[in-house]
Amino acid sequence: MEYRRLGKSGLQVSALSFGSWVTFGNQVGDPIAEECMKVAYDNGINFFDNAETYANGKSETVMGNILKKMGWDRTSYVVSSKVFWGGKLPNQMGLSRKHVMEACHAALKRLQVDYLDLYFCHRPDRNTPVEETVRAMHDLIVQGKVLYWGTSEWSAQQIMEAYSVARQYNLTPPTMEQPQYNMFHRERFEVEYARLYPEIGLGTTIWSPLASGLLTGKYNNGIPDDTRIHLPTLEWLKEATVGDAAKDKIEKVKKLDAFAKELGTTLPRMALAWCLKNNNVSTVITGASKVEQLKDNLHALEVVEKLTEDVMLNIETILQNKPVQSKF
Repeated sequence: MEYRRLGKSGLQVSALSFGSWVTFGNQVGDPIAEECMKVAYDNGINFFDNAETYANGKSETVMGNILKKMGWDRTSYVVSSKVFWGGKLPNQMGLSRKHVMEACHAALKRLQVDYLDLYFCHRPDRNTPVEETVRAMHDLIVQGKVLYWGTSEWSAQQIMEAYSVARQYNLTPPTMEQPQYNMFHRERFEVEYARLYPEIGLGTTIWSPLASGLLTGKYNNGIPDDTRIHLPTLEWLKEATVGDAAKDKIEKVKKLDAFAKELGTTLPRMALAWCLKNNNVSTVITGASKVEQLKDNLHALEVVEKLTEDVMLNIETILQNKPVQSKF
């Protein structure tokens, strides 16, 4: 396993990490969840990603039970949670001080840990002053309940606003962002955030590196019966993945699949390695509904060295979506 610093912090995270979105408490049973985490940990993965909204909290409960059962040294792994969607009532969602604090305490209880290594603001909250959120996060860090905090799917402007407020009032600034990043979703990561990497040392924990399964090639000839997009809560994902707008992507996936075979590897491994190739990626969050999927994903580390300049150029020729860098 390779380990990378999370931005400019001293925290070291495994290049491949493991997340429980959709799967834990929903798509897979507890025994499979346990086996996946054990395989991940035994292969050097030290970062496990979660959120209060995943399976309405059950995902964190499942993960917490596994962490307790395994009895791993707390210093040997990193665990995260995210705050925003906690419920339907007014103060059960958003980034108010009340919800940030209460959601953190609830996550600690479900995960059965004394502190969260990483705590993300799952989305920006237009109804809460950013200073209120920054102060709440700072206080949780001072209390020892959170070690590092960051954002997820915030714009560069919103991240810099929070960062500036923190510096203005001598509070702890956000040091990491969890964006979607893959071969088909690149603009924000590669262009919008570009100046944040050198300016504030932004670390990144990217999600959906396989474009919700599209980059596995499993949708090339229709929709399998056992895929996550059949879940009743993921209609939006089904449309984005295999709807009319995705037809062009599927044709590109077929070409990428053929190219991966020429390279002597598989499409999922190549797609993960493509993400790892970007130096601004701190860790790639993988997910799996089967242990075999996780084991296969681990081989992506072996493919990175195959992605030479010429290989990357061939991939770009297939994708035809390289973002235009800003001149400013």
